[in-house]
Amino acid sequence: MKASIPVSLVLAPVALAFALAGCARTGEIDASGGITAVRSACPVVGVAAGTGDVTLFKTPDATDENSIDLVASMTNVRSTCADAGADIATTVTFNVEARRTDTSTARDVTLPYYIAIVRGGTNVVAKRISRVSIHFDAGQARGQVAGEASTTIARSAATLSDEVREKLTRRRKAGDEDAAVDPLTQPDVRQAVASASFEALVGFQLTEAQLKYNATR
Repeated sequence: MKASIPVSLVLAPVALAFALAGCARTGEIDASGGITAVRSACPVVGVAAGTGDVTLFKTPDATDENSIDLVASMTNVRSTCADAGADIATTVTFNVEARRTDTSTARDVTLPYYIAIVRGGTNVVAKRISRVSIHFDAGQARGQVAGEASTTIARSAATLSDEVREKLTRRRKAGDEDAAVDPLTQPDVRQAVASASFEALVGFQLTEAQLKYNATR
C-alpha cells in the first residue's frame, strides 16, 4: 500500500525455542484556571480489534470446536519510541503464543501478521505484511515465537502548527468569552489534531472467513 505521508515500515520476525501501549497524552487545569496539554508525537501502539487471535481448522469451512487445528494469540505488545530527531521511530515487539490439538508429530506453522499506520483514527496510510513461524516438537502442544515491527513517521506530519497549539494551550479564565468552550469543538482544531495523530497497529493478517469467525465466536 502506498503511503500518503513520509512513513516507512520494517518487520522482522525473531525465532524463539497487541493490550495497548505507547506514548501518552495528558491534560490538566492549571492553578490560574487555564488548560495545559502535553501531547507526544509518538504513535499510539496496540492490536487492531478483531485481529489479535487466529484459529486454524482441520477441515476447510468447518468452524466447530472439534475441528480446531490450532489457536494463536498475539500477546505482550510493547513499544519504544525515539522522537528526538526529524523522524519519529517506533519499534513494536510482541509474542505469538499458539496451541495445537494434534501433537503426534513435529510441525512448523507459519502465520502472517501486519503492521499498519493509521492517521486520524480511520485512514490507513501504510501497511506491511510479514510472517512468523512457530515450531512444535513431537508431543508438544504449545509453542511461542517473537515478532518485531518498526515504523518511521516524519515529525512534520505529526506536529501541530503553532496556531493550533496556541488555541489548545492558551489559558482561559472565568469571564473570558470562550472560557467554557472546548477548543476541540472547533472544526479546524479538531481536524488538525486528527491529522497529526497516528496509531501503529499490529495483528494477524486474517482471511474474510477468519475475521467472521473472530467476530461471531
